[in-house]
Amino acid sequence: MQRRFILFGLILWLSLGIFACTNATTEQAKNTEASTISTSQQSQSVKIVSLTSLSADIVYQLDNKKLVGISGSSLFKNDSRFKDIPRVSEGQATPNLEKIVALKPDLVIGAEGFSNLITDKLKELGITTLLTKVDSWEGLQELTKTLAKIVDADSTPLLNRYQTFLPDKLTQNPSTLVLVSRQPILSPSKKSWAGNLLEKFQAKNLTADLQGKISIPGYVTLSAEKVLEANPDVLIVVSPQPGLLESFKSESFWNQLKATKNNRVYEFDYYGLVNPGSVDAIEKACQQLKVALSG
Repeated sequence: MQRRFILFGLILWLSLGIFACTNATTEQAKNTEASTISTSQQSQSVKIVSLTSLSADIVYQLDNKKLVGISGSSLFKNDSRFKDIPRVSEGQATPNLEKIVALKPDLVIGAEGFSNLITDKLKELGITTLLTKVDSWEGLQELTKTLAKIVDADSTPLLNRYQTFLPDKLTQNPSTLVLVSRQPILSPSKKSWAGNLLEKFQAKNLTADLQGKISIPGYVTLSAEKVLEANPDVLIVVSPQPGLLESFKSESFWNQLKATKNNRVYEFDYYGLVNPGSVDAIEKACQQLKVALSG
C-alpha cells in the first residue's frame, strides 16, 4: 500500500500540466511529498500495464523489464520484442479488466478520452492509473521524460533519437493538405498530432487554422469545393485501411488539383501521422514527410 501511495505522488508531480488524472487520484497524491521521493527506490519493483501502443513502446525502450501487459495493437503483432508480454485486449475491443488485475500492476497507462472507463474501474480497485494525451512533438518529449522518471531510466538517448527524425535543413514550405477520410472529408488542424508534425517540417498546412464542426478534436470537415479551393502543392492521403486513395480518385476535384497534376500525391499509414502509434511509426512518417515536402 505504501508503494502505491508513493507512486501516486510521483505521477502527479511528473504529469502536472501534461496528463489528465482524475480527482480521486489527485486527492490521494496530495498527501505525498513528491520532492522527497527516491525515484530509484520507487521504481525497483514497479510493474506497468500500458493500454496505448506508444506508451508501451517507450516504456519498453526505457526498461523492458517494467512492462507486464500491453494492448493488442496491430503494431505489435509481428514485433518479437513483445511476443512474451501478455495482451489485455485484442484489436479495438475494450481491455479486459480481469486480465489487467491478474497482472497485479502498480501502474496502468491509458489514453485520455479512450481509456477513462477502464481506468475509473481500476482506481476503484486501488490501482494507480495515468491518462496520457500526445497531440504535439513537445507532448511526445514530455511523455518520454515522465515515463523515464517512473521507471528510473535515462530519457536522453530516446530524446536524441527523436531529433534525428526531424530535417536538419528546410528549404521549402509547400502548401500541404492532409486528408484522413472521405465521408466526411477530414483534415487535421494545428491542434492535432498530424498538424503539429507538419509545423515541425515547416509545411504550410492549409487547414491549420480552420475551426471544426465535428466532435473529433484537432480535425475539420471539408467540402469538395473547399478542397479544390485549397488546391495544395502537396496532397497526403492517410489510409487507415486499403483503398482510400483509390476512392478519392473518383472525386470530381481530383484531377484538377496542382498536387495531382504534378504527381505530388503521397499515401501515409494511419500510425505515425494521425496516431503516433510507436517510435518506429513516427520515424517512418517523418522519413516520408522529408520526401513528400522536399519535392
